[in-house]
Amino acid sequence: MIEERQHVFYITTAHTSYWFRVTAHGQLEHLYYGPRLTPQDPTAVAFKHTSGLGSTVAYDEQDWTYSLDTLPQEYASFGRGDFRDSPLILKMADGSYVSDFVYQEHHIYSGVAPSKTLPQATDQPDTGSQTLYVTLRDKLQAITLELAYTVLPDSDVITRRVVLHNNTAKPLVIDRIMSAQWDMPNRGYALHSFAGAWASEMQHHVQPVTDGTIVLNSLTGGSSNKQNPGFLLSAAEATEDTGWAYGVNLLYSGNHESRIQHTNQNFVRLMTGINSQGFHWSVAPGEAFETPSAALTFSDRGLNGVSQHFHKFINDNVVPPAFQHQDRPIVYNNWEATYFNFNEDKLFALAQQAKDLGVELFVIDDGWFGTRDDDTQGLGDYTVNARKFPHGLPAFVQRVHGLGLKVGLWFEPEMVNENSDLYRAHPEWAVHVPGRAPVLGRHQLVLDLTQPAVQDYIVQQVSHVIDTTGIDYVKWDMNRHITDMYSPALADNAEFNHRYILGLYAVLRRIFRPRPQVLLETCSSGGNRFDLGMLTFGPQIWSSDDTDPIERLTIQQGLSYLYPQSAISAHVSASPNQQTLRVVPLSTRGNVASFGVLGYEMDLNALTDADRAEIREQTAFYKQYRHLLQFGTFTRHPAAQPQQFRWQVQAGDTAIAGFFQQHISAAHGYDCLPVTGLAPETMYTMASKPQRIMLSQYAGLLDHLPAAQGRTSIPDAQEHYTGTGALLATGVMLNNQFMLSGYSDQVRMLGDYGSTLYVIQPEQE
Repeated sequence: MIEERQHVFYITTAHTSYWFRVTAHGQLEHLYYGPRLTPQDPTAVAFKHTSGLGSTVAYDEQDWTYSLDTLPQEYASFGRGDFRDSPLILKMADGSYVSDFVYQEHHIYSGVAPSKTLPQATDQPDTGSQTLYVTLRDKLQAITLELAYTVLPDSDVITRRVVLHNNTAKPLVIDRIMSAQWDMPNRGYALHSFAGAWASEMQHHVQPVTDGTIVLNSLTGGSSNKQNPGFLLSAAEATEDTGWAYGVNLLYSGNHESRIQHTNQNFVRLMTGINSQGFHWSVAPGEAFETPSAALTFSDRGLNGVSQHFHKFINDNVVPPAFQHQDRPIVYNNWEATYFNFNEDKLFALAQQAKDLGVELFVIDDGWFGTRDDDTQGLGDYTVNARKFPHGLPAFVQRVHGLGLKVGLWFEPEMVNENSDLYRAHPEWAVHVPGRAPVLGRHQLVLDLTQPAVQDYIVQQVSHVIDTTGIDYVKWDMNRHITDMYSPALADNAEFNHRYILGLYAVLRRIFRPRPQVLLETCSSGGNRFDLGMLTFGPQIWSSDDTDPIERLTIQQGLSYLYPQSAISAHVSASPNQQTLRVVPLSTRGNVASFGVLGYEMDLNALTDADRAEIREQTAFYKQYRHLLQFGTFTRHPAAQPQQFRWQVQAGDTAIAGFFQQHISAAHGYDCLPVTGLAPETMYTMASKPQRIMLSQYAGLLDHLPAAQGRTSIPDAQEHYTGTGALLATGVMLNNQFMLSGYSDQVRMLGDYGSTLYVIQPEQE
């Protein structure tokens, strides 16, 4: 709900309130963002200005206590006495960089603010979403800013974006324009950011917000595995489950920038938007520029509260409507089984085995087109390889459909090899600076999506394959960062990075909006482009090329702060793992991947009968609890011991708790498993998921354990507890007296890298 009373704006979601007002001098003063309050006199929360401060510049000499440098603002101007980082830097027609934007008018509309070129959130019917437009005008130049606030009340998210209109007779140049900025009092905040690298994405970093500015950014051309655009702030007293916390993310897939500045007035200024480094944008007379949307949320229930708000927002308001709350299929991908070395008979044999194991979607990865027998050639030529598919790809897809499986294909449409028919025909379509030899990444160049002809080619090629084969799924990959940023189609190549992303969005819109039934999974050399912008086109993203489940615990937990498990594509792969050579039980590989969109990526011909039996059990369990695992409320429980992870999902009266350990030590004490959200005075049954053991791992040892002789699996066990919403502490992890005293629980039975899943349900009378 949005209200305006005497130039005070009250924005209310289900559990939060966001307030700001127009000051007597026309600036927007930020008042409050926190737990939901009843709209009231803003003087109760307004900041007092009772004296001038030394060298502080007064905005109006008639009011010497009023300074922009000490005012908590909603969107600051530049060069008029506010010496903090500015969200907006413009080169005016007169050559100056000074701006002075003040309130002009506002309007409140039902629904979501529309955007012609950029992704945006969508609203659910009957949820009361609204958009507030506040128009600011520069006091000297005929330039206006529209600040758009969209409230999605059920998700407890507010989106913000800016539209700049040039109403002068001359062009102006944007050097920086942030999607959102606001100032708030410091509460001893810690910053939670998510940086990493290839195969090590979304590492959770925590640092105090101290004097100065922290900059989080990407310069790769994408939202980046180096720094995800999302971040969180937690107040000094906050934990995973308690205290004040804020979340910020960007519906954008290109170079981004967030700035967190602590000032000497003990305010924190937050801003996020397009990366200003190497960015300039000329706005011609009569034209406008719109920023991506920023998503903001707050919770007084700690970091889990913020995450749960974002999860609901993505599931309800971001992913394509056709896939909102729709169960995702279990995938088999042939890549780690065959790489480029396959033919239709080999693939069909894998498809038959995948079907027998409970898989629902068979995906053919790289190598099905052109002369693509390795990664040095063929990229860009999406004609089917007749040697690998002598009967044609449509016939093969129909054959796999006959097994009862859906079928998907891998594409990398934004890239091209120099050794390809496409490059030989159109070398000018590859991104490069004239006169400079372009640098290669993985033997490939980037196609120039700022050129309409390139966009048309990609749309035609991918659409033709989808339509002629009848595939159900597309994996859209991008396996290198963007360099040599130049296009002959642009008058100013400082606009290249943003125009490339606009071109990408145009291509995705043209391919997938008319084909809403096609499941799009995006990928960028793993999680190099895991962002809200891409999720508006496809509901799931390949989170990392590292399929080692012990590494994935860290990656998937990092992702969980910003993204729901329904968006996290997670595969079970071979052991030893191909990235780390680590040996991990199949049970743990399946348990970790179950807290996401489950898939398999291994040579099925190498499986033992025991492996096959366990995978069938995994897929059956996942299908039984799929909706809960993909869409249930996700909670991170702090680890009681180092190198432990404890996750939970809950929906209604059922929960699944996961306990994972990366390392076992001798003489380890009792563990406890927290489970939240249980109903008081209700008796619950906690059943551990049966899982097989690797007998070869315990050769010799089992011969001396009478209780273990002849066993090939850890049996199901049940305990009974009264739900209190608190810790279930007494012996929860010790429900199988199976090995030596003191080492008897299921996790320790598997030693290092062990895990167990527990299903918690009300006891049946």
